[in-house]
Amino acid sequence: MIEPPRNVLELPFSERALLALRAAVENAIEEHAREGLPMYIWRDGRVVAVPAEELRKRS
Repeated sequence: MIEPPRNVLELPFSERALLALRAAVENAIEEHAREGLPMYIWRDGRVVAVPAEELRKRS
């Protein structure tokens, strides 16, 4: 889990948004891996299904 820095409210809005986006992506990956669902991503110019087993290796 991504922990925000203590001074998160002092960071520029764009950095806080990026932290929130990274945390949301991490949560989505963990949820798909836990549920055994593939995640669809854009890779090499096309949509690819990443199996839950591969997601578990990355999380």
